[in-house]
Order: sequence, then C-alpha cells, then structure tokens
Amino acid sequence: MNKTIRRASVFCLLLVLALLGRATWVQTYQAKALADDDHNRRKTIAQYAQPLGDIIVAGSPVTGSKRTEGSDLAYKRTYRQGGLYSSVTGYSSQAYGSTQLEGIYSHVLDGTDDRLKSPLGALTGKRSAPGDVVTTIDPDVQKAASDALGDDKGAAVAIDPRSGQILGMVSSPSYDPSDISGTNDGDTWSKLLADQDKPLVNRALRQPLAPGSTFKLVVASAALENGLYDSVDEPTKSPVPYTLPGTSTPLRNESASAPCENASLRVALQYSCNNVFGKVAADLGQDKVRAMAEKFGFDDEKLDVPVRASTSVYPEDMDKPQTALSGIGQFEVTATPLQMAMVSAALANGGELAAPHMVSKVTDGDGGTLEDFADGDTKRIVSEDTAKQLRSAMVTVVEKGTGTNARIAGAEVGGKTGTAENGVDNSNTPYAWFTSYAKSGGQEVAVAVIVEDSGSTASEVSGNGLAAPVARKMMEAALRR
Repeated sequence: MNKTIRRASVFCLLLVLALLGRATWVQTYQAKALADDDHNRRKTIAQYAQPLGDIIVAGSPVTGSKRTEGSDLAYKRTYRQGGLYSSVTGYSSQAYGSTQLEGIYSHVLDGTDDRLKSPLGALTGKRSAPGDVVTTIDPDVQKAASDALGDDKGAAVAIDPRSGQILGMVSSPSYDPSDISGTNDGDTWSKLLADQDKPLVNRALRQPLAPGSTFKLVVASAALENGLYDSVDEPTKSPVPYTLPGTSTPLRNESASAPCENASLRVALQYSCNNVFGKVAADLGQDKVRAMAEKFGFDDEKLDVPVRASTSVYPEDMDKPQTALSGIGQFEVTATPLQMAMVSAALANGGELAAPHMVSKVTDGDGGTLEDFADGDTKRIVSEDTAKQLRSAMVTVVEKGTGTNARIAGAEVGGKTGTAENGVDNSNTPYAWFTSYAKSGGQEVAVAVIVEDSGSTASEVSGNGLAAPVARKMMEAALRR
C-alpha cells in the first residue's frame, strides 16, 4: 500500500476512534448534565408536559395549570390571587424560570423528584405524578397585610412565636405571576424589570434596610444580658444632649421634650430616646452588641425559610461614634422585615427563637409525606427574665408610648416603632418601621412591618403612623385563628 495512503488511513481511523470515544463519554458521563442544562429545550418541554403540582394555603391550592394551544409546552402555570401570594409562591415561567417555592420545589411540582418514583417507575422511567407543597400561611393574615399596606411600598411578616410558622408574608408593590408564566409575556416581563419600585423583589426577605429604632430592642437585650443594667426600670447615666464619643456632634432625640435624660430602658423605649441607646451601645462596645445581634439572626448568610433571606447585617470595625449610631439602628446596620419579626418572636416566646419556616410539609401525588418540617426547633437567645422585662417595656410602648396605634382591645400587645434615615443626610423619605407581638385567647403572633414609601412627606413619616396600623390588622387576624 502506498505510504501516503496508509498514513491517511491510520489518521482517519484515529479520528473515527476519537469520535466514538467522545460520543461514548457524552452518552455515559455527560448525559445527565446535558439533560439538566437550563438551555436544553427538552427539559422545559418535559417540565410542562403535564399539569404541575400545587402550592397549598390553608388546605386549598393557590396555583393551577392550564392547557396551552399551539405550543410544544403542553401546560402553563396559573395562579389564584397571584398578586396576594406572589411573595410566597414566586413564579414558574416557561420563559424566565422559577423562583421561591416554585423554584426550590420545582422537581416535586413537575414530578421529576426521585422520591416520587415507584419501583416500577424507576425501572421504566415513567413520569411520576407531581407532588404538592403545603405552606404555613394563614390566608386571613396574608389578606390583612396586603389590604393594610395597600399601595404603599413596603413589606410585612407575621410569625407564630411558639412554632416559627410564618403566617403571612407580603411585599408591595406586588405582581401577578400568571402574567409571566407563558412564553409570550416579554412586554410584561420588561415592564416589571424596568419598574423602579422593583415588584419582583420580595421585600420581606430580600430587602435589608436600616431598622432604625426597632434595633433598640437588640441593644436593650444586650444591656440586660451583659449586666450593664439589672432592670428595665433602673436609671441609666445618659445625658441630654449625648455627644457622640470623640466628636462634638450631639445625638438628638425625636422629641426635645421627652424625659430622656438618665431615662430607664423602659422609658427610653417608650419615648425612643436616642441618647440612651447610643450611649448604651458605646458603653457595651460593638463586640457585645454584635454578639447579641447574631444570636437573633443578624449576619446569618444561610437563613432559609426555605427561601433564602438576604443577610441582615451588624457591621464590623466601627469606631466609637459609629458604634453609638449603630445602637439606634443607623450607620451600616441593616435588617429585613423577617429579621425584625424574629426579634419580637424570640422575646414573645420567653427568650427562645423558633426557627421561622413557611412550609409545613411536602407531599407526593397521593398525599403521602415526603418531607415534614416540624415546629418547635428553638434556640435560646436571651434569658426568660430578660424577655419578660422587655415584653413589659414593649407593652408600655403600645399602651402609652410611641406605638399606640397597635393597641388591640382585650389583647396583650407590645411593640417598638422605628423611623430610619434614608439617604445622605436623610435626604430621602425615611423608612417607617414597627415590630411587635400580641397574645390573646391562647393565640400568639409576632409581626414586623416596614413602609418604605407611602407618598407622605418626610415630616409625616413615623412608625406609629404608617407601620403600626398594618401590624395591628395582621395581629388581629392572627389572634382570630
């Protein structure tokens, strides 16, 4: 054989062997990765080949599926009261993927989760019936929060302090996931992305902002737990004005007439005295305040409910003036509404924090349990005595302090208002906060509300005026359970 032909033949044989080797590698080792790739159209076709399982609220589905026409995607997701529950469900879109519970449990909801397979199905590869996700959401609490927030930009969270069950979670403005569940919803999607109010962002979990004076509950907890003061009624050594350490800058109070000089922690919470909590934070030092904040959940980068919440932050490497400002929930302190609801929940529950969660169980197509999220997984945050004293002080805030709009007849209600600066030199509209708890007739609830923008002028913004009424409506609904 001609030498040139022989070399060409060997080269072609090597090419064939290389192709066979590559094909074998793809089919044996890369098949699953390719099948699971988000760019694989067959994956999307399979996902929407049958009706999806449902997300359940109080025994009824708030999701559904609809037969499509003229598409290789046989079904698309539908939502009942989509705008009300979007902060819980997220969306399942044929074009834009899935978020929140829809995303976390997508394999259960589309029937591809291995736990759904029967022995025969595992052998034949037959698609299993989809499962469902059962939430802890109370529809009355959810609706109360949505109605009370109305058109205001903000968020609200309600938790059962004893179990950690999330009873309500609302973010405003909202959106209807049904409007983006298909393949031809590009205009709606573009409008949602362009909206400066960011309706796709779950503000309850994913929008940490300065908590303002609601953070004073954390500082008060640190003061009592570290023995800086033995009682919420012990006078503090807090001058008016209090000058930030090492500076000539006074830390002013909201009301010049409030009895804040040397005020006790109770009175300081009642009138939201900045001088007291700025000095307490500086006296304790940032390490002790941070340790307490972290006990409540600050700086936790893996807070899953099961949707992951953004990290609430107590900053590091502060100087004395910055530490004092952190004591009133300013400087670089940030918190989500979920985080501030957790603070009130722990104090309401005798100092123990039950892990917050909004899914009670995940079931298969026949209703059998795949996952069960037990209530009552708690950890101690502060002593029972500290919690009792701070609850008493929070009741004073509601009964005769800055939180009177949260009163509920016949119920024990405690709370803390907050008005947080926003922008350089507070140039933007301040944030109005309220965190609280209520107990009555064997029922308990802890709530946090933030109103980022209500259209009010800066001088009209207050936690009591804007956020406390929302919290009251949610607590009333929860206590009626």
